[in-house]
Amino acid sequence: MRNQPHDTYISAVSDALTEAGLTPADWWTEDTETRGTYCYLNAVITLDPSNTHDLDHDEIPTDAAWPHGLLLLWEWHTGIEAELGEPERGPIWQFAEVKADGSTEYPTPLPVYGYASPAAVVKVARMVIDRSITPVSAFHASLSNSIGELIGDSWNRADELAAACAQWSAREAI
Repeated sequence: MRNQPHDTYISAVSDALTEAGLTPADWWTEDTETRGTYCYLNAVITLDPSNTHDLDHDEIPTDAAWPHGLLLLWEWHTGIEAELGEPERGPIWQFAEVKADGSTEYPTPLPVYGYASPAAVVKVARMVIDRSITPVSAFHASLSNSIGELIGDSWNRADELAAACAQWSAREAI
């Protein structure tokens, strides 16, 4: 597995989540193809707020708020496919609830900067966990690109990360 431009950033977010008592069950980064043509960067952080990851399905309490986990998703898009309905160029944070079969609904955007500070990601993760931020249907998400007022600030190394992502994009375009 090769190093990705966003590894350091996602590691910093994972560390901040751990320090806040929201230790990720797992996290990973990669570059991925979409529509078999254009690449984008992504990261997945798996949280287990209900602490049910070691339980068999029939052992999970019926009142568990997050019985199968929660995904925090970070993606950086080239913007090449924007005319096809894909995201504009740049990063976005999203979340999705994991279902019993391991699938998820469409991700919901989080109200943070694409290069949000790790502390801001922790804050919105807590808001998702306590259901202050709730999923929206894919239909409603497509009606507006607005995710409301942004929470928190940008990562102190956001400029460095943005430059690394742009360099990656330039290499992929060749």
